[in-house]
Amino acid sequence: MSFAEWIRRGREAGASDLHLEPDSPLVARVRGTLQPLGRLGSAADLARIARELLGEDGWAAFLARGSADLSIDVAGGRCRINVYRSLRGVAFAVRLLAPSVRDLKSCNLHPDLKRLTEATTGLVVVSGPTGCGKSTTLAALIEEINAARACHIISLESPIEYLFTNRRSFIRQREIPTHSPSFEQAISDALRENPDVLVIGEMRTPEVMRLTLNAAETGHLVLATMHSATCAEALTRIGMSFAPEIQGSIRAQLADCIVAVLCQRLEFLSTHRLRVPRCELLLGSSAAKGTIRAGTFSHLANVIQSSGEEGMWSFDRYQRWIEQQRAWTAVGAVPVAASAPASGTSTTSGTGTPPAADSHMDLEELSELAQQLEQRNPKG
Repeated sequence: MSFAEWIRRGREAGASDLHLEPDSPLVARVRGTLQPLGRLGSAADLARIARELLGEDGWAAFLARGSADLSIDVAGGRCRINVYRSLRGVAFAVRLLAPSVRDLKSCNLHPDLKRLTEATTGLVVVSGPTGCGKSTTLAALIEEINAARACHIISLESPIEYLFTNRRSFIRQREIPTHSPSFEQAISDALRENPDVLVIGEMRTPEVMRLTLNAAETGHLVLATMHSATCAEALTRIGMSFAPEIQGSIRAQLADCIVAVLCQRLEFLSTHRLRVPRCELLLGSSAAKGTIRAGTFSHLANVIQSSGEEGMWSFDRYQRWIEQQRAWTAVGAVPVAASAPASGTSTTSGTGTPPAADSHMDLEELSELAQQLEQRNPKG
């Protein structure tokens, strides 16, 4: 079985992730649960596939480092792949990305979140645990801006996941380390490239956080992601990443530029058999900014809880909205092409193509269509 067939099998099973390792079954994560899907090839087969995907230069770097990241189009859809060495040989962790991202509604996110794209300066942080859909939400925010106004958007990612088509905005996507050696260098370069919106794939190091805050303070809208369980934890991580003697100035800088922090988790809806984001939203209100400046991050949960009228959302309040919702977007499976290439197309080769336009309809659209048909053909 080829790599493309493994990917196709995972998509047919509704998997979000695939795990491949020699002498082990193909393991898929379906609705958060791991389950085997069949046998894999030998260690030599997986090593050969890795070498084909990475290319000779990428393979040499992999041998030196022991891991590599790339994104490719394969079996009709886009994948983010981490190739790494394990005890059994060359292994893969594959994230199966959604076929396309149109907007917030297509990601089953509350329409209130559109306000995050209306700011022209400041910092918006999208946070959550691994595998909760941060990249998809970030892509939806970019598409909302792309559809609404003419902006120069520079996106820095490692690797590039979703590919964007210019609509009203002009989007430049740069991959680390393919197009720039590091996030630090890419952010510094981007500030000289006349951006309106700067997208940072992940804030990992204190230096990246510092440069991100500086960019948000100098008249740019900055969208960034990081790992955290709550909004308060995300801001705590930023504040505590620096030396104690400068944490006060970092908190003040953060309070001045913060627009919003969105933290999300994935909730499985058994009645609709799909996973939707459950969110917490902190906005940069005067109460939130004062709490950040004081360094009392543990009080931010109370700020969120008491600021629903200002547009903030606690996890519990968002859960109640989810329970009241009836119209969810059911993202269709990626169409499987009989002639899909076995090795896919990698962004690192510069020949990647965007996923095909999303052709599914959500439940609300289907209901409206049914009503129109009934009006045209009344019973009796």
